[in-house]
Amino acid sequence: MLTVEKIGGTSMSALADVIKNIVYFNDQPYNRVLVVSAFSGVTNLLLENKKTKAPGVYHRIVQHEDFHTPLKELVSKLKEINQQYQSLGLNLEIADAFIEQHVAKAQTYLESAAIMLASGYVNEGVLQAAREILASIGETHSAYVLTNILQNKGLNARLIDLSGFDDQKPFTIDQRIKDAFANIDLQNCICIATGYTKGTEGIMREFDRGYSEVTFSKVAEILKPQEAIIHKEYHLSTADPALVGIDNVQPVGNTNYDIADQLADVGMEAIHPKASKPLEINGIHLRIKNTFEPAHPGTLITREYVSTLKRVEVITGTDQLLLIDIYDPLMVGNVGSDMQIMQLFYKHNTSYTFKTTSANSITIVIWENDFKQELIDDLQALFEKATYEPVAMVCLLGTNMDQPGLLAKSATALAKSDINIISAGVALRKVNIQFLIAREQFKTAIIALNKAVG
Repeated sequence: MLTVEKIGGTSMSALADVIKNIVYFNDQPYNRVLVVSAFSGVTNLLLENKKTKAPGVYHRIVQHEDFHTPLKELVSKLKEINQQYQSLGLNLEIADAFIEQHVAKAQTYLESAAIMLASGYVNEGVLQAAREILASIGETHSAYVLTNILQNKGLNARLIDLSGFDDQKPFTIDQRIKDAFANIDLQNCICIATGYTKGTEGIMREFDRGYSEVTFSKVAEILKPQEAIIHKEYHLSTADPALVGIDNVQPVGNTNYDIADQLADVGMEAIHPKASKPLEINGIHLRIKNTFEPAHPGTLITREYVSTLKRVEVITGTDQLLLIDIYDPLMVGNVGSDMQIMQLFYKHNTSYTFKTTSANSITIVIWENDFKQELIDDLQALFEKATYEPVAMVCLLGTNMDQPGLLAKSATALAKSDINIISAGVALRKVNIQFLIAREQFKTAIIALNKAVG
């Protein structure tokens, strides 16, 4: 059974477990494609820290600063990583020479980019190219390391370097993937593919740090495996065990792509929504597995699944939101107020996760990271009042939870924990019940809902 599998950065850094629990699991290493992320923390050094926003090599280029020193430090870091895996069978001398040569070539490209930027004639396009070049280094390194180890263990392992670093072929992303796999006998080898793919459209222009899932999705779309698998360092669980305790959750056995989208909408991504769509449209099943529990079947996500029992499948949410409330007494009966607001959101490239209305006000919730004072200023110029405040959202998700009393039961559980509901939302399909609450009560709310309806 052909499978296309993605291995995240945290799992890749536990390479011994990857080899034992993924590559050799069930003694069936072949007829598989493993799309690998960079080792944990490497892309942060290349671009920026995903959580803290601490600058990496890329921001040195943006600021017209010396980037040669951090590149040298990066090579030293990658060699340290290589040394960690010598005991697994990595040929250290060859791996070190590979990364030295690879980064040296990248440096020549980046030096040309820096000269172009300094000229003042171009900016955005060159910076985007520099970002793509840097991003590709991490995945090329991790894919090379894993391939070398497996080859030294006697496996027929093939490195599928989709970074296009050494060619000038004007391929789109799809064309490059098709070309890379065109003459490979998948049944008799295991392919290790880079999570970064070079294409004329630029994989990071739209997806930025989500590019490895896009590569994974596109490889699956083209090869049509029986199953696509994402290996994570945790199970997709009924609630966050860090909040409610490991004994109070269980892995989600089955769900559908709609619920996967709902999870992504509050930052709990099983898979990026734009990466999941090709799988969903092509009827490819997606399985989420825990790297460290290989015997567990994990969570199977399909198009058609609907629970036979009326139940809540996942309790989740986020405390990283802002509530924007727009008030104007002239709204009532006035056609177009909502359209005016949405036009401003579009102007400022800001999406929302929640919206509700009353006669004279419209309340919209956005990610705090997406906040722009200019948006508030424009709203205040059009309407009498536009205010904002930090909030949290807790959600009940399920493929079949249209049961009488669920909303009341949930609200009662929150009230018993002295949690005031700022607003609530339930769409017609009833796959997501949302409660807005004070940010500081987020953890308490998750625990209360997990006890009451989980």
